[in-house]
Amino acid sequence: MPVMQPAEPGSARARRLSDRARPAPATALARGPASASEVTPALRQRGRFQALVALARPRQWVKNALVIGAPGAAGALGYDDVPARVLVTCVAFCLLSAGIYAVNDVRDRHEDRCHPRKWRRPVAAGDVAPGEAVAHGLSWIVCGLVLALAVAPGVALVGLGYIALTVSYSWLWRHVPLVDLIALAGGFVLRAVAGGVAAPVGLSRWFVLVVTCAAIFVAAGKRLAEVTRPRAPGRPARRVLRSYTQEGLRRVLALAGTGALFAYCVWAFELPDIDGTPWRPLTVIPFAVCLFRYGTLVQAGVGEAPEEILTADRTIALAGAAWLLLFIMSVNAAG
Repeated sequence: MPVMQPAEPGSARARRLSDRARPAPATALARGPASASEVTPALRQRGRFQALVALARPRQWVKNALVIGAPGAAGALGYDDVPARVLVTCVAFCLLSAGIYAVNDVRDRHEDRCHPRKWRRPVAAGDVAPGEAVAHGLSWIVCGLVLALAVAPGVALVGLGYIALTVSYSWLWRHVPLVDLIALAGGFVLRAVAGGVAAPVGLSRWFVLVVTCAAIFVAAGKRLAEVTRPRAPGRPARRVLRSYTQEGLRRVLALAGTGALFAYCVWAFELPDIDGTPWRPLTVIPFAVCLFRYGTLVQAGVGEAPEEILTADRTIALAGAAWLLLFIMSVNAAG
């Protein structure tokens, strides 16, 4: 699978995405403060509301769209109260993830101040005090669990599993090579499982495998971007990054991308054609385009902020829109 072909170095779009994903090394590495004593009032440029919004990282909530995946794939979104249950579950996972981001930002604030991008996070930049961030984070987590429990006890159990996995990742798994990629993928799978429990619908093993492989694909791209990111003298990479090589991560990307495409093809061809039109199999084309394009951008040095690629790249946006249209046609035809 030629996911691993690098983008042309002169590609204007690749340069724009690369600049958006990580600042120019010469300036960025010098801008982030290196210690708590260097967090001056000049850095505190956000108002209270803006700082709290940034603390919740709403840009990363796009990951929680996976909650819609299972009921959408089963064509259950048009029945009874399923849309409301799935929507509440999605909001619950947005709150859970926001709370975990806030707590993790407190834990990582010293490390973030040495990062060319993450030093702008509210806690690292001094916009939100650590104690206040923890208080808000815990309140968001509690609200998320309450919403999940209101949908179904099973959804709350999945939410607890998500919290346990993400917290253990922050303290343990992120330091273990390969295991950190699996743990990151597990968070995506649990989102999909939550949607299935909320509907409720059964999860195809191939659907779960697609989500798992695609998540590992994205996680490996993130690690590759971190490994290749320039660093200031005297600021070594995190321990887990020193355990990875670019060649090894590219192999993981190739295997995960191939696995995701194969599993998706099997899943897409599981259902028979409707009225002679292979709507579901046709979705393989835009899905493959997204994989190839993402892999190309990752090879160009972009990937440390996956949510920015998904929202900023025109090719991925168009392919995603085509996939959604074909998928809706397949659901409508089956109904």
